[in-house]
Amino acid sequence: MHTLITNDAIVFGLLIGIIAFTFYTSSIKSSFWQKFYQIIPSILVCYFVPGLLNSFHVISGEESKLYAVASKFLLPACLVYFTISIDFQALKKLGPKALIVFFAGSLGVMVGGPVSIWVVKTIWPEVLAGDVWRGLATIAGSWIGGSANQTALKEVFQPSPEVFSQAIAVDVITAELWLAVLLFGVARSAKLDKWLGADTSAVEEVKQKMEAEAAHQQQSLSVKDLMMVLFVGFGTTAVAHACADMIVPFIETHYPDLKKFSLTSSSFWVISLVTLFGLALSQTKARQIERMGASQFGSLFLYILIATIGMQMNVISALDKPQLFLIGLIWMFFHAGFTLLAAYLVKAPFFFTAVGSQANVGGAASASVVAAAFHPSLASVGVLLAILGYALGTYCGYLTGLMMQWVNNL
Repeated sequence: MHTLITNDAIVFGLLIGIIAFTFYTSSIKSSFWQKFYQIIPSILVCYFVPGLLNSFHVISGEESKLYAVASKFLLPACLVYFTISIDFQALKKLGPKALIVFFAGSLGVMVGGPVSIWVVKTIWPEVLAGDVWRGLATIAGSWIGGSANQTALKEVFQPSPEVFSQAIAVDVITAELWLAVLLFGVARSAKLDKWLGADTSAVEEVKQKMEAEAAHQQQSLSVKDLMMVLFVGFGTTAVAHACADMIVPFIETHYPDLKKFSLTSSSFWVISLVTLFGLALSQTKARQIERMGASQFGSLFLYILIATIGMQMNVISALDKPQLFLIGLIWMFFHAGFTLLAAYLVKAPFFFTAVGSQANVGGAASASVVAAAFHPSLASVGVLLAILGYALGTYCGYLTGLMMQWVNNL
């Protein structure tokens, strides 16, 4: 069927318009829009609306070059901006309980992925025929880090648009159900803390520290500041691409068998290297670009990425395999089980349980929402743990994907 809009300049303007409309309506205080975005996250709107336009042939993700440009330039810079702001000293201040619960949640995702594939494969082997695991593997990046990590793993594992659409549906619906459970638990946190035998004084201490840090004033920005932010993001991206251009041919020539581990993928090396470079830069004065709005640039680039990915999706085919949702539910059960068990063993407050879980599964936005539901000054705790998730998401998600591939091929 003929595509209505084929000019990428027009398509890009349309995508930016969708993102701008989403940001504008999500900031409106009316009850309708607030309820709407409580049910449907803004990032999901930016994914599914371009998907609808593609499904009805208004635009064509297959013909457009926008995703290729966004994944090559914006994705690596986005990962730099998210990881460069990590503050290891601040993470230490949260205490061991918060970190133990967080890492237990990550481990639950890594274990749950392969197990859930094994369970569903024994019941409906036809559901996992072909390379469905490639799309599901990207969920590991999302549930340990965030959408940027999921996009990174999409570049590594290369699922088809149809398979990736199905994975997105499983990811979002399962994650939103778990978020609803956690928010339900916030109102009953006192009872849950009693059941966990938790000492909540640690939460009060963190609350006081964060309230004090909230008084820090953000500096006014100049064009020079903005250019420094762009230089760090795209300069790091350039170095990562240069390194990948040397590494990939070397491996292809001398170690071709490593292709099965995606180690001959240029995207894998670019994504891995920018994450490492971002973590290294977080220990230097370069991390000051966070005060200049680095994470805002990262969020903007992420939304553009999500929109360009969405325009490759066929919404109708996204729900072709409802059995895949069983994988999501089993997978989330493992994550929840590991998180709650760790909290019970170390007697961590439910606050650390809920925020640690959402820092894995939901990323910075959901983690800060859950943290703020306890107290507004605690929102930054969710962001801190989520940034740690961004740093780990691609690597842990990659390992989880390899395990899922192994189970799928048994």
